Amino acid sequence: MGFRAEFDPANKILLLRIEGRFTDELAAEVYRAIRKYSIATDASAGIFDCSSVTAFAVSPDFIRQLARQEPSMPDALRRPRIIVAPTALGFGLARMFQIMGEPTRPLLQVVRSLEEALAAPGVQSQPFEPLQ
Repeated sequence: MGFRAEFDPANKILLLRIEGRFTDELAAEVYRAIRKYSIATDASAGIFDCSSVTAFAVSPDFIRQLARQEPSMPDALRRPRIIVAPTALGFGLARMFQIMGEPTRPLLQVVRSLEEALAAPGVQSQPFEPLQ
């Protein structure tokens, strides 16, 4: 599987929908894609949806390593980002990333549903368009 990138041009929100088995390799690929698409679109916020992840095979060490890196989305002090993690394991891993990365990602939130994520930046609808 992998992920799909979408963008809401009206609200300037980048949405990455992660699918299938979430591994260290996929996490690294998603991290690079967030950087690429957030710069290309000048996104003002990012939502990273793990609702379609079927298994979390990413290691806690790799999560810690990512959290210590420069944020994938530029201007982390001004641009909110939200991780959608409906499962207990996914939520726990996302919270670990949030806590470890808090000094450089103070606006990062972890929520349980896409609806909750869309409510945070005040988006009324989901006019997301696929990105290549």
